[in-house]
Amino acid sequence: MTHRSTRRTVLLATGAATLAIGCSKYGDEDDSGSSPSVNASGGQELAKTSDIPVGGGRIFKDEKVVVTQPEKGEFKAFSAVCTHQGCTVSAVTDGTINCPCHGSRFKVADGSVAKGPAPKPLAEQQIKVEGNSINLA
Repeated sequence: MTHRSTRRTVLLATGAATLAIGCSKYGDEDDSGSSPSVNASGGQELAKTSDIPVGGGRIFKDEKVVVTQPEKGEFKAFSAVCTHQGCTVSAVTDGTINCPCHGSRFKVADGSVAKGPAPKPLAEQQIKVEGNSINLA
């Protein structure tokens, strides 16, 4: 006996496959709850200190890092990957690092959640400030 595929069967199979592929994008976190690793190499210069505004920051999409300057001369770095669903943050304005996908906001001073739905802060990243150069550690 042969089984003919119905339109419903084809649509259900296609939908399930699409869902599995879409969800795998966000499955980069391990069971320990840590954030995905940064795609940057140590020692790489990201910016000059003058490129990072006081009270703001700058996003480095290729390296998946955001560098902030909460107060004059104090530089911080965080993962640019939102802890909600893995989107890359897109802007640093009004003292927050902002995710475009669902509106999560993180504080420039410590990466903590200022507005959800993100469940946890952005992972801190290591940088070195040498003279007027900001490098990945």
